[in-house]
Amino acid sequence: MNEILLKSAALVLTMDDAGRELAGCDIRLKDGVIAEIGSGLDSAGEVVNAAGCLVTPGLVNTHHHLYQTLTRAVPGGQDALLFGWLKTLYPIWARFGPEEIFVSAQVGLAELALSGCSLSSDHLYLYPNGARLDDTIAAAREVGLRFHPTRGAMSIGESDGGLPPDALVEQERAILEDSIRVVDAFHDAREGAMVRVGLAPCSPFSVSRELMREAAFLARDKGVMLHTHLAENDEDIAYSLANFGCRPGQYAEDLGWTGDDVWHAHCVKLDGQEIDLFARSGTGVAHCPCSNCRLGSGIAPVRAMRDAGVKVGLGVDGSASNDSGNLVAEARLSMLLQRVSRGADAMSAREALRMATRGGAEVLGRDDCGRIAVGKRADIAVWDMSGVEAAGNWDMAALLLAGPTRVRDLFVEGRAVVRGGEVVSFDLGAAVARQNELARRLMA
Repeated sequence: MNEILLKSAALVLTMDDAGRELAGCDIRLKDGVIAEIGSGLDSAGEVVNAAGCLVTPGLVNTHHHLYQTLTRAVPGGQDALLFGWLKTLYPIWARFGPEEIFVSAQVGLAELALSGCSLSSDHLYLYPNGARLDDTIAAAREVGLRFHPTRGAMSIGESDGGLPPDALVEQERAILEDSIRVVDAFHDAREGAMVRVGLAPCSPFSVSRELMREAAFLARDKGVMLHTHLAENDEDIAYSLANFGCRPGQYAEDLGWTGDDVWHAHCVKLDGQEIDLFARSGTGVAHCPCSNCRLGSGIAPVRAMRDAGVKVGLGVDGSASNDSGNLVAEARLSMLLQRVSRGADAMSAREALRMATRGGAEVLGRDDCGRIAVGKRADIAVWDMSGVEAAGNWDMAALLLAGPTRVRDLFVEGRAVVRGGEVVSFDLGAAVARQNELARRLMA
């Protein structure tokens, strides 16, 4: 029996259906689930003192490119728009192999864990020199996070009018065959699954209509979710109009890429009709505010999306376009950007935190995660509010309005991944050292 009792939390934000906030609360975690919530609870297992702490569900990251953790702040791409940034990075990524993919995923997931993230998706769409999706799944198992990797792909290279170099694209038949392989090998549809797999052709400008359509057929046959980039910036809209004769939302709908089993990254440039389409169809959105700022893409219409009923979660996006992987920082920025564009009352700290937890879980189809309720998975973040960042705070909103940005303890499936602000599930120091060696080798 694996049992932990979180004792005397100053406040628990449950994110349950009633939106309860419980003061002076205990939470008993047993065998991977939340077994009991109340006060004065006892346990035969380990007791963790949560006095002075805010407790939230583990945060959920709905969009990432973990391999990019190895290419932060690359000269030539620091001040570029999306397409120019990609052209700078593609030749570097072409030199990656299995170890680069594995180590960058280790480091990226650990960074997320330190920001309170317990469940992360990943969009891996290039496989140079023998790399496979398997490499990121192995890294997630070592770190201990719940993981939703997606088998991405690019099939249209420069010689065929696409953006990526020919060396980074694959044949479409091979993409579909490997998609079947990874789903059969790793996807777990059961409640409490530590790994689920999705299918994710990279973007409308790097794959064919046929691959988008075939991927949708395959995903529904296998019962897995679909993910891609959509309507990220003005260049994206112009490409869609010029090449497909329609806006991205119509392109997605025509190819079967709307529905409650689909989520799209960014969606900065969705118009009102597209927002209504996503709301009616149950299509989800991964909002990536830091990356959208870094690449100058714009401010996504998140207030309009949420008011219309669109499912919205948060994503850190790739570490080459963010360049950090701190999910609680994304929640803060998502709140601030909506206030910049719509006024100071456009989004509260509580709403931003809900997007970062239950909102993300809903986008990823995880009804078993994202909230603190009996029977839900024991994915819990404990935030120490007694430090200098939150000193003098009057309310839990201080987590986003002030800090901290680093979690004290993080439990995933009832197992400790972070304790006392340090990753305890694997040797992070060794992974960081190896990551820096690999980066130096790429620079050389």
